[in-house]
Amino acid sequence: MALTKISNNSLSAISSLPASIPTGALTLLSTQTASSSASISFTSGIDSTYSSYIFKFIDINPATDDVIFGFNLSIDNGSNYNVTKTTTSFRAQNREDDTGSQLAYRTAEDLAQSTSDQKLGQALGNENDENLAGSLQLFNPSSTTFVKHFISTINEYQPANRTNNQFIAGYANTTSAIDAVQFKMSSGNFDGIIKMYGVS
Repeated sequence: MALTKISNNSLSAISSLPASIPTGALTLLSTQTASSSASISFTSGIDSTYSSYIFKFIDINPATDDVIFGFNLSIDNGSNYNVTKTTTSFRAQNREDDTGSQLAYRTAEDLAQSTSDQKLGQALGNENDENLAGSLQLFNPSSTTFVKHFISTINEYQPANRTNNQFIAGYANTTSAIDAVQFKMSSGNFDGIIKMYGVS
């Protein structure tokens, strides 16, 4: 069998890619604005159109002090948010005065075959300058063969003048299609913007 070596490194002659080749382009599918909202739920648009979906959190600010921002998944169009999950959690942290720096695994914030909400942001303050921003990526939610993996990275301004960079990853242990995602605080309402993108 002959081997062919490609020596031309230029792709300038390629005008388009086949539809089956992923490009990583983001398509904005939905924007929801929380205004003293108990929760934000995405109950449409999560289907086999895209192989993964990204949710972006912009200026998430709770009404109640010292609460947790989290999410859960549904396989019945949002009638129930109780999908079993196994996850990991670690964070990097630093204070404005450069004391109390930390990089640590967070056993109190992971899940082991639990239907509880997955924590994304911790000990959020409700002052005007205390908020959270970040993203969650959900992979192949429409698969009826495999579990559904997800990865989240957020950064938050916490009381005591510190930045907290939280890393969450895990899987929804179901072979049913995920068709809805809900975000909420552990207590009280919140403000902010959540955008959902499909990844080509």
